[in-house]
Amino acid sequence: MRYLFDEFELDCSKQELLRDNNLVAIEPQVFSLIVHLLENRDRIVSKEELVEVIWDGRFVSDSAVSSRIKSARKALGDNGREQKFIKTTHGRGVRFIAPDVASLNNRFVQEQEDHASSGQSDNVSQSIGFCKSADGTKIAFATAGKGPSLLMSPCCFSHLEQDWQSPCWGHLYDELLQHHQLVRYDTRGNGLSDWNTTDYSFERQLEDLEAVVDSLGVDRFPLVGFAQGCTVSAAYAAKHPDRVTKLLLLAGYTRGWRVAEDANYKQVFEAFVTLVRAGWGRHSLPFRQMFTSLFMPTAPSANQSWFNELQRIASTPENRALLFEAFGDVDVCKYLPDVKVPTLVIHSRGDMCVPVDSGRELAAGIDNARFFVLDTSNHMIPHSDPAWKKCAASINAFLAE
Repeated sequence: MRYLFDEFELDCSKQELLRDNNLVAIEPQVFSLIVHLLENRDRIVSKEELVEVIWDGRFVSDSAVSSRIKSARKALGDNGREQKFIKTTHGRGVRFIAPDVASLNNRFVQEQEDHASSGQSDNVSQSIGFCKSADGTKIAFATAGKGPSLLMSPCCFSHLEQDWQSPCWGHLYDELLQHHQLVRYDTRGNGLSDWNTTDYSFERQLEDLEAVVDSLGVDRFPLVGFAQGCTVSAAYAAKHPDRVTKLLLLAGYTRGWRVAEDANYKQVFEAFVTLVRAGWGRHSLPFRQMFTSLFMPTAPSANQSWFNELQRIASTPENRALLFEAFGDVDVCKYLPDVKVPTLVIHSRGDMCVPVDSGRELAAGIDNARFFVLDTSNHMIPHSDPAWKKCAASINAFLAE
């Protein structure tokens, strides 16, 4: 079990406490005390209970217990006066009071008060393999489930192992797994794919998808794209009309931020690329939270915490900046007239990462494409969003046709 709160990460299996990704020196008993308070944060924990749990019921003085509580506060940057994390209720005990604690488990991450979706993918395992793109770059891919293959082209944030455990993706995977074997892959410079590359051009991105398909030996399949993955998916469908049976495009666009018509949009992303290159993985949580707030503004804190963590581990700051720059130059308008397969484009009306007009332009460029707008501001739609049910229903109906 792992817990995320404020700028801290506590990993029970590794017996580690990290603050802004830096290891905090902490004694074993103090670590156990913090874990017990976290796991029982819905109530006040008495000193007698702490003695029973931490010291196995052996006799210890009140001063020893107080000393461990003081050390726990010190490790968290807390103190007895402010009590930001550990609150003392005189005569009763102590309680962990930090808001927005995310509990990270094997598959889905949900706070205790959140509604958890229990889908079939909870019990589905994935198998990870590797192939080489045309330029020799190693690309990691994962397969899961049974049935005819369905391929998914990812956005610029991906990590096959972390995404499979994520509350951000689990409910979407459930829908895609209902009647298909789901195939996903990490873009170059991301996740389990090769990080030692400098060419992130759109042509290379397209070759990566082609390599995955050829490695699997799949003849015909539905293709799903999310965000940046929509551009790659649309171009692939245009170039390989004999391979793609359906095209599902979620939160996509036709032209990247550098070639888009919106000058303000261009300025925002130019500044963002500069910030990313300055040290994405080394900055404190608020830096990554800035992008998370654009990506999923109304998502539960557990989802946001997971996405914050994904940003940190999925790639290096330089790779991330190169990816953003490469996607900024993309323009797939020339490919769209050659897409002849049934296509569904789904977009959020209030999307702050990719404006809804971008999704509309994408749908308008493909003959007979259907365009479905969701009443939400989330770019990545959480299970708790009322718009998700409509999104899932649309996906299921489209794939079942």
